[in-house]
Amino acid sequence: MARYMLSVHSREGAVREPVNEEAMLRSHAQLGEIERDMAATGAWVFSGRLHEPDTATVVRASGGEVLTTDGPFAESKDHLGGFYVIEAPDLDSALGWAAKVTACIGVPIEVRPFAGFADKPQAP
Repeated sequence: MARYMLSVHSREGAVREPVNEEAMLRSHAQLGEIERDMAATGAWVFSGRLHEPDTATVVRASGGEVLTTDGPFAESKDHLGGFYVIEAPDLDSALGWAAKVTACIGVPIEVRPFAGFADKPQAP
């Protein structure tokens, strides 16, 4: 099986329809069900939700020194809000999981395979 990253993207300042507490609880319950299904089928490897982009710190090497700067690496209105790492037999299966997540939370999901995580070692 291959591993895929399902990236959950959000847009800074995006206007979303107001959600009442009942709808939010329903969405969280649905997402929990999807995540339990991922685990039960062996697809779920790891997932995480991230704090807002302004909490990021970028670390880079420059001129033999290590520098840190506050804020996200890229100046963009689109940010990574969370992710899933899943195992799936093929891209279509990974897209199926992404479709369930985006239908539940209403934001775009980018699906990308990891390099070199197939059942058989990749030839150089």
